[in-house]
Amino acid sequence: MKRYKLINEFRGNKKGTRFYLIAESEFIGVKEFVLRTQDLTVRISITEDELKKNFVSLGIK
Repeated sequence: MKRYKLINEFRGNKKGTRFYLIAESEFIGVKEFVLRTQDLTVRISITEDELKKNFVSLGIK
């Protein structure tokens, strides 16, 4: 499972919050990602641009 760390405050989540990539989908060239916090309490759905701008990959667990 891929892990990401938030590098900017985003949608009420603090910088440094860690997320797991739960799902990845693409429809007519638009990629969408679903991420959950490590404690699984917060779920967000974001675009590829938002992922690149606000998150950094921590690798695969």
